[in-house]
Amino acid sequence: MTTLGIIVGTRGFFPSSLCEGGRNGILAALEKQGIKPIILPIDATPKFGAVESLKEARACADLFIQHKDEIDGVIVTLPNFGDERAVANTLRWADLNVPVLIHAWNDDNAQLDIQHRRDSFCGKMSCCNNLRQYGIDYTLTTLHTDSADSETFTRDLQQFVATCKVVKAFKNLRVGALGARPAPFTTVRYSEKLLEASGISVETLDLSELIGWTGRMKDNDSDVQDKLAKLNAYTNVSNVPAASLLKMAKLGVGMDRWIKDQQLGGLCIQCWTSMEEFYGVVPCSLMSMLSESLIPAACETDVCGLLGMIALQAASGTPSALLDWNNNFGKDPNKGILFHCSNLPKSFFCQNKMDYQAIIAGSVGKENAYGTICGQIAPGPFTFTRVSTDDQFGEITAYVGEGKFTDDKLDTFGGYGIFEIPELQTLLRYICENGFEHHVAASRSQVAGAIAEAFENYLGWDVYRHS
Repeated sequence: MTTLGIIVGTRGFFPSSLCEGGRNGILAALEKQGIKPIILPIDATPKFGAVESLKEARACADLFIQHKDEIDGVIVTLPNFGDERAVANTLRWADLNVPVLIHAWNDDNAQLDIQHRRDSFCGKMSCCNNLRQYGIDYTLTTLHTDSADSETFTRDLQQFVATCKVVKAFKNLRVGALGARPAPFTTVRYSEKLLEASGISVETLDLSELIGWTGRMKDNDSDVQDKLAKLNAYTNVSNVPAASLLKMAKLGVGMDRWIKDQQLGGLCIQCWTSMEEFYGVVPCSLMSMLSESLIPAACETDVCGLLGMIALQAASGTPSALLDWNNNFGKDPNKGILFHCSNLPKSFFCQNKMDYQAIIAGSVGKENAYGTICGQIAPGPFTFTRVSTDDQFGEITAYVGEGKFTDDKLDTFGGYGIFEIPELQTLLRYICENGFEHHVAASRSQVAGAIAEAFENYLGWDVYRHS
């Protein structure tokens, strides 16, 4: 459950009766979305728990501090002009370092007398001005003023919650890089130091250690047999040799243990071609199972690609995948093909099965290349994003946008989907002009706004929003 701190603002001669209605209205909106509020009791201040004085700001900040480990974000709601200093002081003293949504209520033009006027329209500007002075980042609603029960505010609230989840997912994040970057894939180079500066730690493990762990496992170990059963239940494995499945099971047990021991939020793994040559399977289906269980897994040791997957999963609550921008689709300038060998989560597909990796099989042999999960991505909306570290400018950059997977037919192998994105050629030009990688993370959801807000406003990254 998402938990949000609530600050109800009030000021001076403005009608305090509006505070009760504003408080009740925002709480009703949160209850409808299943969000837990942390808010001063209604009798904690003279004006229905609203915050105005220095003492009241301190009381609200202390309440937030008591729930610091719970609170994912804060909503500032202004049923009247509000005291901007009280809002800013509350947030500064609480020091939550979470997203903040600024909401102001509509005035009724038929009730602009001294007993009923809100002036929240004006008060919101003063609130934002002070937060800017205090160095506190904040998010705005679509409409400058809005009712808490409107459709626009409901969408704003849903997007804000998704933004909070992305920010939370990246706070003290630890990810795993399992194996070295494949030598030909210089495109997935990244700056570990830039990531560390954003609070993202990368834990590394040599591929030989993982393979060494599997050599110590017995075929009848309970963990190995449990993983083998899960592999058989996950997808159609009728074309896969039993020996290959057993190797995958042992590999999966080793990966699971490492993830748990190192408290990882996701991992990427070297797969091209040491895994196949020296162990005899591809790890794709194991990675698919991890991603499906909401532990994102990326291939080709693409750490930054993994970060995109983590953001998409956090914002949508659904599995994400890493794909290649791979082909044009006929002559339609807004369509193309996303492809991987593949390790896509099974919920992406219309139908799927386990098979061998056709590309690698040409060099290591079919018998050493089993373990991919193959099929066509089901039609529907999707969000895409890419995170990259720009060493030349010492910053983290990203792009994000939305499109749809189509039901166009294609005869190919691996995991693939035909997509359509408005102004695709503009996006492709941006990717090439700015030197982004050929990998892109995708999710079967529409959460581009939440991710852009989290990346740019709260993580401080340079973001291009394609629309």
